[in-house]
Amino acid sequence: MTESKSFNITRTGTRQHRIAVIDGPNMSYLGKRNRRMYGEIDSLDSLKQYVANFGNQLGVETESFSSNFEGAILEYIHEAAARVDAFVINPAGLTTTGQAVRQILQEIGKPVAEVHFSNISASASSARGPSVGAGESLFTPTATGLCMGFRQYSYLAAILAVTFSLDDQEFQASLRP
Repeated sequence: MTESKSFNITRTGTRQHRIAVIDGPNMSYLGKRNRRMYGEIDSLDSLKQYVANFGNQLGVETESFSSNFEGAILEYIHEAAARVDAFVINPAGLTTTGQAVRQILQEIGKPVAEVHFSNISASASSARGPSVGAGESLFTPTATGLCMGFRQYSYLAAILAVTFSLDDQEFQASLRP
């Protein structure tokens, strides 16, 4: 799936926010994974382009990072924290074990949207549930928001929600301690 789609969305703000999109372990295998769960996206690069196209049409810049290694993701977050306004993360293989990544995202104090292709809370027999059954994410309790179960559209929903929340000063003020 490499086609470019056009989106018609109206924002209240005009600032071009920068949003980091992070894909964790096993997302590099996208395109070879269960089609019921992951749909027609043929590669991680296709997903990154799809998200970038949506961001451009929304008036935000996305930068993508992916790794199968938690340490590399940590280093990226440390390095990107000063230049991005928010994070969208699919922790993937780190969903239940990525305590260090979850902790730094919480400490940075910027909006964080957690995304998943599947509904990780659903049973294995559910149409959108993971094949291994329901799980619990370490990231959800500290994330600003969660979008899951909509395949690649979970990313678009997260980008849209984060962008609108960044445009909303009252919402941003509510995130500060």
